Amino acid sequence: MSFKPPASLLPSTSEGLLSALDQELAAEMADALGRAGRKVELALQRCALARTGTPELLANALDAAADAVFALSVQRELCGMRNQPAMIRQYDIPRDVMARVGITRKG
Repeated sequence: MSFKPPASLLPSTSEGLLSALDQELAAEMADALGRAGRKVELALQRCALARTGTPELLANALDAAADAVFALSVQRELCGMRNQPAMIRQYDIPRDVMARVGITRKG
């Protein structure tokens, strides 16, 4: 499946046109960001289900969710998206997951 990445992910040349390589790189960045986001969504769903299970099951799910969130935050940083509070709100990441990532949020 092919899609057009957001304009904010597209580096421009001096004429405002993109080379084929720039377009390909932007598309790969957008695709990687989307994959990382889907992994976070799945890990958070598993975490929510694990909250009704054993403490060991929950601990494993929290670790997996924290790993996915960390990977997403790295990918976002590589794409120039540095607003972590927006990511936390967008994915509704629980405090206990963020604490395992090493980031605490206020509010």
